Amino acid sequence: MNPSAASPFVALRPVHRLADRVRFRFDPAQGSLLDQPGITRAVENLPGVRTVRLAWRARSLTIAFVPNETDVDRLTAALRDLHLLPHLPQALAHPVHGKAWMPVAVSAALLLSTKQLSPPLQRATTLAAALPLYGEALGDVFKEGINSHVLEALAVAISTASQDYVAANTTVFMLALGEYLENSIARRSNDLLKNLLHPDTGWVWVEQDGVERQIEATAVAVGATVIVGAGAAIPVDGTVLGGEAMVNEASMTGEAVPVSRRRGDVVLSGTVVEEGRLRIYAEHVGRKTAAARIADYVEQSLQAKSQTQLGAARLADKLVPGVLGLAGVAWLLTGDWRRAAAVLQADYSCALKLATPVAFKSAMFRAGQSGILIKGADVLERLAEVDTFVFDKTGTLTTGQLAVTDSIAFDPQYSAKDLIDLAASVEEHYFHPLALAVVQAARQNQGRHFDHKEVEFIAAHGVASVIEGKRVVVGSRHFVEDDEGVRINARQRQRIERLFAQGKTLLYIGFGGRLLGVIALKDQLREASAATVARLRSLGVKRMVMLTGDHPDRAAEIAAQIGLDEFHAQLLPEDKAALVAQMKAEGAKLAFVGDGINDAPALAGAHVGFAMAQGADIARLTSDIALLEDDIARVADAKQLANRTLRLIGRNFKLTVGLNSAILAAAAAGKLTPVAASVAHNGSTIGILLNALRGGQAALPRRRAQLSPR
Repeated sequence: MNPSAASPFVALRPVHRLADRVRFRFDPAQGSLLDQPGITRAVENLPGVRTVRLAWRARSLTIAFVPNETDVDRLTAALRDLHLLPHLPQALAHPVHGKAWMPVAVSAALLLSTKQLSPPLQRATTLAAALPLYGEALGDVFKEGINSHVLEALAVAISTASQDYVAANTTVFMLALGEYLENSIARRSNDLLKNLLHPDTGWVWVEQDGVERQIEATAVAVGATVIVGAGAAIPVDGTVLGGEAMVNEASMTGEAVPVSRRRGDVVLSGTVVEEGRLRIYAEHVGRKTAAARIADYVEQSLQAKSQTQLGAARLADKLVPGVLGLAGVAWLLTGDWRRAAAVLQADYSCALKLATPVAFKSAMFRAGQSGILIKGADVLERLAEVDTFVFDKTGTLTTGQLAVTDSIAFDPQYSAKDLIDLAASVEEHYFHPLALAVVQAARQNQGRHFDHKEVEFIAAHGVASVIEGKRVVVGSRHFVEDDEGVRINARQRQRIERLFAQGKTLLYIGFGGRLLGVIALKDQLREASAATVARLRSLGVKRMVMLTGDHPDRAAEIAAQIGLDEFHAQLLPEDKAALVAQMKAEGAKLAFVGDGINDAPALAGAHVGFAMAQGADIARLTSDIALLEDDIARVADAKQLANRTLRLIGRNFKLTVGLNSAILAAAAAGKLTPVAASVAHNGSTIGILLNALRGGQAALPRRRAQLSPR
């Protein structure tokens, strides 16, 4: 086995099985999101496998197999032993894009062979290599006047005229190399971002003339009847025509608990059917869905440049007349064209124009490798200025994963542990998040199993069975109280309301026609939340705020646990946006971290918006930074990267101005020949560019992201 190969799954469990089919739930390994086709192909090649359906957002893997050739146990073992080579997006694995490297290779070869050629051939090849530069400079003269391209062309022309072909070819090579570095780093960072946010493609089930058929997702038209079953992501925005299902809308709302969807309800692309089956009238398809609009936004946002980058380019252009004037004065005073040529060899434009974007793009590329996708150089610049961080609670500071916190039995014959064990005994056949949390709690307590009859599943309500001759029902209050006729008295209602006030989700257990008890569950605080807040303070953030629609008591508890400065509870989406606007008006440089549809207004209003990995599509659309892995620590990593990148750019700017000013002064004074000036200038430029590249690679810690299973 290749030692660098790795399993795409950190956890895997079969959740539903038939004679020739099995569905697994899995927790993905870091970076495996980017290699879904590779995972599918690897599973298809396992012995006995007929077909594979990988529903990434549902964390679901469905395999149809030949029973005589394999079984569920062998498939489970094979999947756990499955190892893939580390995957890189195509843009990263093949950094040489088309023939973009050709000018660099040609100019490098010419530079290395210059002295081996005869003088006539040196002149001809140098002129040929510089023709694109001359053409660009000539065009700029008519469009913009004298700028850095003109200065670069003059430097090459004077060196060529003075037969200093090494200096001329060195300048041509440096310009080609700098342009290639900037473009290739930008392209790789851009492609990584688009790879993450590009809408899903594949096959979709539709109903045509009363028959269900599978067609390509791109062929789905408005008005089509789309069929979506358990474990599949909804591919369109539309209205439910029929069926009933529990839909996990965490990708759109940030809420951990699936919601019931039935005829007349609106559903959005990217949400996942946890159980049940829906017939959906397609209203928005293809490029009109929320997922597709993200790709369009990314294309636009990547064109944004930072003020630092624009300022450096403007300064480089403004210095051009000064350099030309200095060269002219040196020639007029001394009559020595070599001094003028030496001065023109040392301009500011290469390092000023290239080092800043290279530093930004290198940082963005390094961030992308680390699971932080930044939508523009201007975002890094704004993030470095941020002094206030505002967090949404659910799915951001908390995991969005439920766990049992309370078990309250209303019958003295049953203990709190008995209640969990009884509920788990019937819920273990049910794969709703509430059920999974209860079963997990029973396993941790090594609970006993209650023998029961066949379990009845009531979609969007709960489960029912018979234990010891009595009907047991486990599910929502509506199911237990209204559908099953179980009465809740005043004392029980009072205790239930206290649990609600603490922001907990309740599961009701009816037994023999009466309320046996309730089990309370709560979203869990992320382990890294407190450490992330502490790191942000060390990085210069002065104020930490939490906004939530939760109860004030629960909000106060979380704020105290992780060391926040303040919190605001029981907020509506418009309240969050208003508070963000108020803090901005008070002078705060503000970053907002959220994951749901209700966070979109606040994300859009912040100086910098972060969208969590499991966030809603619209949150990604309105955010400036999208996290690839579900790890809040990456927020602090991004702030650290921004701070270090801006410091690096500042140092490079001072180095560029200082070194080139010294070289110009020495050249004008006759202390440097044109070749020496070229070597000094180009050598310093190479050093500054390499420093810009190194800065992006060294600015982030290399560590595995924490993954929250879904």
